Amino acid sequence: MKNVCFLFTVLFFMISCTQKTPLEKVLTSDSKIIQNVIQNAEDYEVQIIYSQINRNEKGIPSFIDYTFNLAEDVYFYPASSVKFPIALMSLQKLKELQKKGVQIDRKTSFITKKDTLHTSIEKEIIKIFAVSNNQAYNRLFEFLGQDYINQNLDSKKLTGRISHRLSAFHSHNLTTQSILFHKNNDTLYKQESIENSPQEELSLKKLLKGQGYIYNYDLIEQPKDFSKKNYLPLRSLHEMMKRVQFSELYQIPESFDLNDNDREFLLNAMRMLPREAGYAKTKYYDGYGKFFIFGDRKDDIPQHIKIYNKVGYAYGYITDSAYIQDTKNDIEFILSATIHVNKNGIYNDNTYEYNEIGIPFLAELGRRIYALEKGRKK
Repeated sequence: MKNVCFLFTVLFFMISCTQKTPLEKVLTSDSKIIQNVIQNAEDYEVQIIYSQINRNEKGIPSFIDYTFNLAEDVYFYPASSVKFPIALMSLQKLKELQKKGVQIDRKTSFITKKDTLHTSIEKEIIKIFAVSNNQAYNRLFEFLGQDYINQNLDSKKLTGRISHRLSAFHSHNLTTQSILFHKNNDTLYKQESIENSPQEELSLKKLLKGQGYIYNYDLIEQPKDFSKKNYLPLRSLHEMMKRVQFSELYQIPESFDLNDNDREFLLNAMRMLPREAGYAKTKYYDGYGKFFIFGDRKDDIPQHIKIYNKVGYAYGYITDSAYIQDTKNDIEFILSATIHVNKNGIYNDNTYEYNEIGIPFLAELGRRIYALEKGRKK
């Protein structure tokens, strides 16, 4: 009996003295919102990456990454988070065309063949980050094409496969629309339609999901197959955020090759609030596309807190990847997370627990990380 008590005491001492990582401290906190999810992490398919940022005496940053449940080989639907690389690549392709003597920039008006809207790459990128507009993504998708997108992901050593448009009947069409860039009545550049390579089905874990899905108003009672859907794991999103915010740390081809002016515009677009882009505050409140810290609130985000991010939500999946900076309190960190909330296991029925579970979890996670950073010695 004495030996048993001794072993129990030693074991208890070892466990209690084990130092938790900063992320573990947050995930084992007394928050009911967090515990409700983390205690059922596999059901909610939670994945998290948190990067502490430390700067040396010259201000040069370095990262310490902490992860929870990260798994690139387990599929989750990235939803609108795929708009992030499309925005980056559109500005990159502009620079490539300019190097070839094509006289267009992000403000140049263009129209795709089957569209009625004359717009610009700048306007579409603002829509992507301010309110996550699907048509804006689709227009830039036509400009890039699947081959260009996926070749760039590969060359930058970013795992992923982006194969389709969003909310479009021709979503998987391998032929892009021709695009006309113009000024007044003068054609500056015409991009002919592009024939792209066939997209192979994904080979990952958990591609068949749920118990059924709605198709043409009918319930199909079998798991939904995601093998032909877009794929962009959390690590890739997180790495893109690093390469955009801290481009000086990365070299071509791993970084995105943008003009300095275009990069500054991109960063402004990423942190822009809907009201700053001209959208009605009553519908598009500050936290509408800023899930971390503010997603479950409708009050204004303080001016000293800047969130550069891209969210995505569809099929019950909610994802956010963000660089968060508080200029007043000298705080900065990168946080990416995804969660799946589809209790009934049916897809396309618009019955997902976004507001009840998903967004409150991401908001609370952001607040707890922020509080940890506020008290961290640097």
